[in-house]
Amino acid sequence: MQRILSEKAFEEASKYIPGGVNSPVRALKSVGASPLFIRKANGTTLTDIDGNQFTDFCLSWGVFILGHNHKIISKAVKKAVDQGTSYGIPTLQETQLAKLVTESIPSLEKVRFVNSGTEAMMSAVRIARGFTKRDIVVKFDGCYHGHADHLLVSAGSGVANLSSSSSDGVPADFTKYTLSLPYNDIAAVKTVFEKFGKDIAAVIIEPVAANMGVIVPDIQFLTDLRTITTKYGALLIFDEVITGFRLSLGGAQKRFDIKPDLSAFGKIMGGGFPAAAFGGRADIMDILAPDGPVYQAGTLSGNPIAMTAGIETVQLLQQPGFYSDLETKSLNFITELKDLIRGKDIVINHIGSMFTLFFTDGEIRNFEDVRKTDQVRFGAFFRKLLDQHIYFSPSQFESNFISAAHTDKQLDKTLKAIKQALRTI
Repeated sequence: MQRILSEKAFEEASKYIPGGVNSPVRALKSVGASPLFIRKANGTTLTDIDGNQFTDFCLSWGVFILGHNHKIISKAVKKAVDQGTSYGIPTLQETQLAKLVTESIPSLEKVRFVNSGTEAMMSAVRIARGFTKRDIVVKFDGCYHGHADHLLVSAGSGVANLSSSSSDGVPADFTKYTLSLPYNDIAAVKTVFEKFGKDIAAVIIEPVAANMGVIVPDIQFLTDLRTITTKYGALLIFDEVITGFRLSLGGAQKRFDIKPDLSAFGKIMGGGFPAAAFGGRADIMDILAPDGPVYQAGTLSGNPIAMTAGIETVQLLQQPGFYSDLETKSLNFITELKDLIRGKDIVINHIGSMFTLFFTDGEIRNFEDVRKTDQVRFGAFFRKLLDQHIYFSPSQFESNFISAAHTDKQLDKTLKAIKQALRTI
C-alpha cells in the first residue's frame, strides 16, 4: 500500500504547523508510523489522499456512533448552513438540543453548551469551586480531562506519551490544588478526604476511563465516590465526553445508576461538529453569569450548525432498539476477538461498544498497569492492521469504538486482519 501523497502532505504541513498536526496523537509517533491525510469519510470507511480506504474503529475518537457522514445529519446541516453559520445571538436550536440532552441525562437539570470537551471540563471545575467556595479538586491518574492547565496532572491520552504526565509551560502554582490518585483505589480517596476534606471542591472522574485505554471501574468504587463526596460537601463531576451517549442514551451514569452533581459531554453530542456541554443540578448551574458570579462565555458556543447536528444525532439515538442492537453487535465481535487473543499475552477491556487491546499478560485496572504494557508490540500490531486497511485508534492509551454503521462483513474482515497481524508480531 502506497501513501506517497500523505507523506508529502505531512512534510509540507510540518513547515507551517508544529509537528505537522493540530493534535499530537494524529502524528502517529507512538506507533512508529506517519500520519494519514484523509480526503473523505463515509459510514465506517476513511479514504486518504492516496485513494487507500480503511475501516475506521477510531471514529474521530468516538464521535461517530452512527458512522461518518450520516445522510439525515448531513442533510439537516446543509439546510442550516444556508440560513447562516454563526450569529452570536440565541437560537431556537440551542433550546431544542438542551431539552433533548436534559431529558436524556438523569442528573442534568440545566445545561450550557461550549465548543470542546476541554472547555466543558474547565468550566465544570470553575463552577464547582465557585459553588463550594473551595479550591482543591481530586482527579485520577490516567484520566484526561482536556488540556486546561490545572487538569494536566498525571493525565492520559496523548499526554501519557510525554516523559512526565503533564506539560511544560504549566506553572506549579496552577496545579498545586489538583490531587491525582490511582483509579479504582477507594482507600486512597478516603485518605485524601480525611486530610483535606473541608477544602475539596470536587472529585472529577471518567466513569469509564477511555484516555488510558478502556478501564471499567469497580461499581462499588463509583458508589463510594458518591457517598464520600456527599458526606464532605464536595461535588462529584463525571467527565462523560467519551461515554456520554455512547454507553447508553443517558451515558455511563444511567448505565451505572449513579447521579453526579455535574457532568461534561462532547464527542457524539455534536454529531461531528465542535459542540460540548456541561450541566447538572439547577442550584449549581444558576450561579453562572449572567445570573450569578461565576463567569463563562464563548462566541461560538451554541453555534446553530453544531446544534442542528446535535439535535439530529440525539433524535436518531432515541430510536427504539438502537443501543441494544449496537450492544449485541459489539458483544459478538468482542467474543470472537477474545478467542483470537487467548494465550497471546493480550488483554481486552471492554464495555458496550468500546474496547482496548492491551499487550500484556496482567490485569488492567489503573494507569500504572497500562504503563507496564508493551507499547512497541502494540505499535507493530497497529501498523500490521493499517497494512490491511484497518484503522484502530493509534495509541495504547486510547479506546476503539464500534458504530451502528459497521457491517457484519467489515467486522469479520477485521477479525481476519487481527488474526493475521498477531501471527507476525
